[in-house]
Order: sequence, then C-alpha cells, then structure tokens
Amino acid sequence: MLIKELATAILLAIALEGMLYTLFPGGLKRVMELVQEIPESQLRAGGLIAAVIAIGGIWAVRVWL
Repeated sequence: MLIKELATAILLAIALEGMLYTLFPGGLKRVMELVQEIPESQLRAGGLIAAVIAIGGIWAVRVWL
C-alpha cells in the first residue's frame, strides 16, 4: 500500500506542477529567474522548512481525519 500511495503523491505533484506551467508560464519563468539570485544556503533552509511543514501536515491529516 505504501508504494501505491507514494506513486499517487508523486504523480499528483507532477500534475499540479504541470497545471501551474499551463496556467502561468510567464510567472513561473520569472520566479525561476529570481530563484537564481537566492544563495544556496537560503534555498536549502527554505526547502527544509517546507518539507518539515508538509510532513507535519500529512501527519496531522492522517491522525485527525
């Protein structure tokens, strides 16, 4: 069951990203240009914070819903 859920989550993330590129191609290009200027240490910290928040959110949904 874990593999099925993991595959579903990955495919959902790909679908959402594809929708963003379809709806806002110019905006995403500008964001990618801005990201190039952010130091790697800040990108790592932001990624870690986002991952921790997401994992906490998944845990909360699994426990309380």
